[in-house]
Formats: sequence, C-alpha cells, structure tokens
Amino acid sequence: MRYYSRTIRIGSLLLGGEHPIRLQSMTNTNTMDTEATVAQSVRMIEAGCEMVRITAPGLKEAAHLEVIKNELKKRGFSVPLIADIHFNPAAAEIAARIVEKVRINPGNYTDRNTVTGINYTDAEYRDELERTALRLRPLLDICREHGTAIRIGTNHGSLSRRIVNRYGDTPEGMVQSALEFTRICHDYGFHNLVLSMKSSNVRVMVSAYRMLAEKLLEEGLNYPLHLGVTEAGDGEDGRIKSIAGIGALLARGIGDTIRVSLTEDPEAELPVAAAIVDRFQQTDPQGNIIRRIRPDLHIGSELSFKREGSETSGPLGGKNPTALLIESKGNYYLADENGKLSALPHTVIHISDVEYDGNTTRMLHIGESLIETNPGDIIKTLGSDVTMAILAESGATGLRILAGHMRESGLKNPLILKSPVRSNNPENLLTENSLNPGNLLLDGIGDGLCLNADEVDENQAIRIGFGLLQATRMRMTKTEFIACPSCGRTLFNIQEALKKIRERTGHLKGLKIGVMGCIVNGPGEMADADYGYVGAGSGKVTLYKGKEAVKRGIPEEEAVEMLVELIREGGDWKEC
Repeated sequence: MRYYSRTIRIGSLLLGGEHPIRLQSMTNTNTMDTEATVAQSVRMIEAGCEMVRITAPGLKEAAHLEVIKNELKKRGFSVPLIADIHFNPAAAEIAARIVEKVRINPGNYTDRNTVTGINYTDAEYRDELERTALRLRPLLDICREHGTAIRIGTNHGSLSRRIVNRYGDTPEGMVQSALEFTRICHDYGFHNLVLSMKSSNVRVMVSAYRMLAEKLLEEGLNYPLHLGVTEAGDGEDGRIKSIAGIGALLARGIGDTIRVSLTEDPEAELPVAAAIVDRFQQTDPQGNIIRRIRPDLHIGSELSFKREGSETSGPLGGKNPTALLIESKGNYYLADENGKLSALPHTVIHISDVEYDGNTTRMLHIGESLIETNPGDIIKTLGSDVTMAILAESGATGLRILAGHMRESGLKNPLILKSPVRSNNPENLLTENSLNPGNLLLDGIGDGLCLNADEVDENQAIRIGFGLLQATRMRMTKTEFIACPSCGRTLFNIQEALKKIRERTGHLKGLKIGVMGCIVNGPGEMADADYGYVGAGSGKVTLYKGKEAVKRGIPEEEAVEMLVELIREGGDWKEC
C-alpha cells in the first residue's frame, strides 16, 4: 500500500504529504541541566536532527523547556522542540505553550495500566473513553491557540488496562488505542497530529503500523506517521532492528518522520537514520528532495505472514534452522553459530543446467530478470526436483513474486534470499540486507539468508547475518537485549550497564534481557523479556523476572552480579 498523509506544521517545519522524511532524536541529559541539554541538542542538530525531543516528566521540567529553547535561539538554532510527556497532563499543558510539539502516550496519559482483572462492559468502556476526551480537551485548546502539534505515541507494553482488557497486548490493541485518541482530536477539530506505534519487537512494530495505516485511510484520518523501533539496544543489533523495521514500512510508502533509538549518545542515531532515508528519497537537479522508493526496495507485492514447511535439501530447509550462507569469491559456505564456515554441499546451477543425474545436491540460482520474464520455467524446473534449493537474488518485489508463485503451486523447495546489491563495507552490508531481504524475513518468508563477503570480512558478515536472522525472529543464536536509549529520567549510566550485562550474559542463547532507564515505559516495553534491569532512582536498580519485580532498590554497583544470580536462581544460566 501507499500511505498518503496530509501535511501538518511543526513550528516552521512541514511534515507529511510529499515533504521530505524528517529525522529526529531525543536528548538523554537531565532536562534541568540547561548547559548539558543545550550542548547535546546542538550536537544532534549538527548531526542532522530536524526535531529535538526532551523529556518533561514533571511541571518544573516542562516549564524549564522555555529556558532551553531561549538558549538554543541565542546560539542560532531554531529547530522545533518536542516535549516528551508520560503520566502528567498538567506538564503537557505547560509544555504546549512553549514548544512546537508535545508527545503523549495514550496508555499512561490519562489511564495507567495498573489494575488487572477488570472486565469492562460496553457502557463502562464508553464512560471511560468520554472521561478521557474531557481530560484531553484542555490540551487541545492550548495547542490550537499556540499552533502546537501533538504526537499520539502508542507503545507496545504500555497500553491502558481498558485497551488490554478488550483487545489484548497486541498490535490491534496498539492501533485501537491510537485511533481512540485520534478520533477525539479529529472530532474536536484538532488536526495538527502525528501518530506512532512503537515496539521493541520488530515484527509487532511493522504489523501495528501497517494495520494503523489501513485503518486511518479507511476513516479519512490520514495524519503523518512517526516510525521507530523502541528499545532497540546498541551497536549492530540496535541498527539492524531499526533499519529492518523502519525500512519495511518506508518500502510500503508508510512513514513521514523517523527516529532510530539506540542505547548510545543520541547524535550517533542520526547517521543511521540518514542512511535509511537516503534509500527512500533523492535530490533533483534543482536541489529539491523528492520522496522516491529505490526500485529494488519497493514492496509492490504482498504475501500474508506464513511460516511454511519446506523439503530438506542437505543442511537447508526442512527441520534445519534458518540458514546463513556466505558467498566469497564465487564459493558458497554454510555458517554455524560459532562463526565457523563449512563448504555448502550443493552444486550451484542456472536454469539452463537443469539436467539431473540423481546424485547431486543442487541449488538453483535465480535472478530478478528470470523471475520477471520466465516464472513458469522456474516453477516447472523446481517441480522436477523438490529437494533442489533456490538461491533467489532479487529486489523485494521480485522475491515476493517468486515466493507467491511457489506458494500457489504448492512447491516446498528451500528458498534462500539474497540482496542484488554488492556492499564494499560492513555498514552498507548491514543496511542493504536489513532493508532487503530483511523485509521478507519479517514476513516469515525464506529458509535462509545469503550475504556476499567479497569485500567485507567474513567474520563481520557472519555476525551481521545472524544478527538479522535474530532481529527478524527467524533464528535465535544469542541473548536478546531490549535496551532503551535513555533520557533525562535515567539516573544511572545505562550505556555502561548494558555493556557490563552483555559481557556477563551475552552467551545465553535465546534469553531476553531488558535494560531500561526508568519505570515510565521500562516494565511495559520489556514485558516479553525473561529478566529485566530497570532504573529505580538515583543509583538504584530494580530487577525483574518476567513481569514481576523481585529485587528492589539494589545499588547500581551490585546490580549486574545480582542479575546474574537471579538468572541462576531461575534455572536459565549456562556457563560459557
């Protein structure tokens, strides 16, 4: 689908429609520390940030945004500022008089998800929704008067109890939560809106945004969409998650502004964000930025999500784990989880070499031109040998067309996905493959991934490949860290904590560990984590097992080892 959003204004910035995809990020300094917040904002702006978000958890922080804004203006910077509001409507109403945009979370703005076991009748549901509308209207009046925009920022894991009761903690619940607030604003005649659907699970995030876009178009509420994978973590893993999730939506024409959330200094997020949008817009000879999806990334054919069983072809397909193949100097290797390569037992053939002697394990290499011109020949060839694997090297639409033809024909040949773009450095290899074929892996398509390592170190290619398979939930090979980027609410060094936790627990294959800066979204956003490490005050940490807080107020210097001990007690510890 192509989501055509209306244009709104955020200060002097136009967002939506055919305007460029805007880049933004968020400070992680103490909002009351003017110098630190301004200095970091300047670094973000100089790195390409077009909107700067600052947390305002309370009234004093909301009021202090005026000091920060004035200081930035003195230094010659006038980019729009965004106040990040969670539990305090009064803070939102103060901030809306100062900044150009206010972000509110429907799940905890007026209805905290603190009570369980309530079954809402239809009348009770309507009554609470009406109370929500009444509580929201003062903010809408202030925003209308001051020209302030609002982002309705829904987060998976922090939905209200009313939404969870009716729809569950699901993509549909996220969408309904956003729609309720959007309808209130729309019915009240307030249209300066942006919406978002964030989750640390990339599949959930993509599913929620796609569902939201469809619903908004159906109801004529086509407001701009802010894209991001929340709590993505740091390093390669955080980048892969963010690029795969954001890219899968931009490839469908969904999204008007993006934020790459990394547990790093916020200015490090902007080059990653720029690398994404560069694939989805271009500059014309007059210097105008035009939104244009690069042809090989465009998703012009959809397939419903379905993990389909395939035939076994040596170590590929069947009950084998989703494979990672490395191509190097014309040879193909199978990578294992320890980083070792072994020769692939398949003979790679082309469609002109289909004669079969019955003794050779084969892999048919298919390019995009063949998919477009001779799909019937491909299907016929595959049907003659159900154990023949396929190495499909094509753009996103071509890969989907091939998978669709196979599905319609009932063919079960193992399908290995390969990007047609050659990369000469690790950053491009990570970006290109996270975009395509990452978008197919997110839809459960493919029995394996093949990366070309002619110009990239093989060990880097292996690490990136397994990282992409894990981010898309196709194969778990290591610990998954759900880590927030931190903000002014974080009262400990989250980057250092994440590093220490990774060093101690990074070998625990398949275990999910949340590392969160504070309790605002922490417990909710790491709801599917096995264990959690959450800031609980200055230098204090609370440890979780599942959704239950089991050790509270632990000194930061003791918390990592106590987390390890908790994992041991839970029976999930393994020695390296």
